[in-house]
Amino acid sequence: MTMVKNPILTGMHPDPSLIRVEKDYYIAVSTFEWFPGVEIYHSENLVNWKLVSRPLNRISQLDMTGVPDSGGVWAPCLSYCDGIFYLVYSNVKSIYGFFKDTPNYLVTCDRIDGDWSDPVYLNASGFDASLFHDTDGRKWLVNMVNDFRPWKRTSGFGGIELQEYSCKEKKLIGRKQIIFRGSSLGVTEGPHLYHIGDYYYLITAEGGTGYDHAVTVARATKLEGPYTLSPHHPLLTSAGHRELPLQKAGHASLTDTDDGRWYAAHLCGRPITEHSRCVLGRETCLQEIVWTADGWPTLKGGGNFPRDMIEVPSNAVQERSHKVHYRFEDEALPFEFRTLRVPLSKQDYSLTERPGYLRLYGGESLCSRFHQTMTAFRQEDFSFIAKTVLEFYPDNFQKTAGIVHYYDTINFLYLFLSWDEDRGRILNVLRNRLREQSYPLEGGINLPPEGKIYLKIEVHMEHSTLSYSLEDTEYLPVYTDDISYLSDDAYSEIGEYRFTGAHIGLCCQDTTGERTPADFGMFYYEGIADTVE
Repeated sequence: MTMVKNPILTGMHPDPSLIRVEKDYYIAVSTFEWFPGVEIYHSENLVNWKLVSRPLNRISQLDMTGVPDSGGVWAPCLSYCDGIFYLVYSNVKSIYGFFKDTPNYLVTCDRIDGDWSDPVYLNASGFDASLFHDTDGRKWLVNMVNDFRPWKRTSGFGGIELQEYSCKEKKLIGRKQIIFRGSSLGVTEGPHLYHIGDYYYLITAEGGTGYDHAVTVARATKLEGPYTLSPHHPLLTSAGHRELPLQKAGHASLTDTDDGRWYAAHLCGRPITEHSRCVLGRETCLQEIVWTADGWPTLKGGGNFPRDMIEVPSNAVQERSHKVHYRFEDEALPFEFRTLRVPLSKQDYSLTERPGYLRLYGGESLCSRFHQTMTAFRQEDFSFIAKTVLEFYPDNFQKTAGIVHYYDTINFLYLFLSWDEDRGRILNVLRNRLREQSYPLEGGINLPPEGKIYLKIEVHMEHSTLSYSLEDTEYLPVYTDDISYLSDDAYSEIGEYRFTGAHIGLCCQDTTGERTPADFGMFYYEGIADTVE
């Protein structure tokens, strides 16, 4: 047996969908506006997890052009039946006001790391859709219903809807019905159905995905219900206990092990500032489940608080270090890199025009929701060092390139090279804090007219230092900041919601439209151990 420290997936890994296929475990997580869509991790021991699939990697499967910040892929559901993997996901087009446009799709593949099918359209009545394979061979879709009528007092969450899916016809068929309205916690979403023994178990997320988040369990003897709320409700929550290291606990899925144990994967957040901001976004944790004599799932050890250490049936040693050093020697971008909303095209980048360099052609601004030229690595540690080396020769102030600590289009901290008509090449900083844009260095720092420039971001918890060097030896600090605004929680300041996480991006902008290129010679990221870890 091994004790495993939560979270098992650090950084932005929300809405985990956990399954077992024989001796293999898989977790699918949300990716929102980041492309490719959905990330699937594999483990043989529940201890260490490896990214093995990014199934939505074609525009035919996922076109997120113009989707809002924190739109795109919400709450995927991964399942397996008769040799086929099934993946259900939303591509959320709008999220503001009473309305949400949330088309749901299904793709399939016979290998987790294979070429997944083009999507089958399912419905758009709500998000968090989940496919359930019953023991009689029939398949059913459940999703929350977006009820945009304020006089119904549902806060937009109208209950869990059930409808049959036909593999032969590749569409939903038959009558749809609401099978669960939720508990008094409200905001009922994230449904997963299980047929275990004599009961159908419905697992939902409730309370909203913030500090009141929770996992609710209800069961019925018939698929259509009625569903009875667990007497141990809620199964899991951190609500009301800000002293717990794992907050926002909710949105769970279940699986068993081959030796009869049960586990739940769920999301959490780890606040580190006095303002309770989770700079790593929503992460994935694991909890062991035990069943009562009358057939209800409960947390091992009792209560409903998430444990930061759990026991798993393995002798594996947990690996928690994060370090990468990409030198761009291959003809494809590193597997862990992401882009915004759509993939980069051959007109956007090249790894062959200058071997050993990633060439990015200048695209739209960092505030664009359409076509940025950026590739990014998820922040997975509270403290880290990220570096790159850049060769860039702009001839206009509208041409910029550099390294960015990026949350979304209104929230980022950018260290970049540009040009000034009076001074030539310059280094500058653009700070976009919740739409409050500023250049803290005003006109910037003069640079030599030629040569490489090394750029570095060093973060310790919420404290960030931006620096540069001409030789990758002594780095000169140029700006320090409290970057806790790069978090979901900061958006309460402007009365909005976000659901993603911070990334470190390499990017190039050219708003003249001339697409001037920048050459990046490497990307380095290393997590630094700290007390929160």
